Amino acid sequence: MLHVCFTGVESTGKSTMAEQLSLSLGGVVMPEYGREYAETIGTDFTPEALRMIASEHQRRRHAMVARCPTLLIEDTDIVTTAAWFRMLHFHRDPMLSAIPAGADLYLLFAPDTPWVADGTRQFVGTERMRFQRVIENELALRGIAPVVVSGDWAQRRAQAEAVICAALATREALS
Repeated sequence: MLHVCFTGVESTGKSTMAEQLSLSLGGVVMPEYGREYAETIGTDFTPEALRMIASEHQRRRHAMVARCPTLLIEDTDIVTTAAWFRMLHFHRDPMLSAIPAGADLYLLFAPDTPWVADGTRQFVGTERMRFQRVIENELALRGIAPVVVSGDWAQRRAQAEAVICAALATREALS
């Protein structure tokens, strides 16, 4: 199994791209639980709420991994949840920081796309750029060197698809 995580700030195409690429490459998507939480419960992301989001996301991911898909595309993970905590509460949370990141490959979506308000998104303008830096820092603190995906939608898809296909080919060659 190849486990790929899409990370980055809001409005960069992670969810849409995860769905599209999972269909075209024969994988499955682990949806972002934080989005579901925001849409059903609200956007008051207290420390307890963010910890619960991380826990539920992890539980759901473990269930998907148990199905042994060839390709799992995870729409954000603990790195993003930990970054949300830092953005909203101004420090790293020891509990979230202790949860290991588990993907084989991280794609970091650049904030060079228009920000679109959807009722749950919060970081626009300079805050959006600050959030991207927090995510980049969280990745670095965890020793993760992501592949950056940028450009227009077609460029993003081509970049992401090429990186994932190369990783799948390498996995297949090694097995």
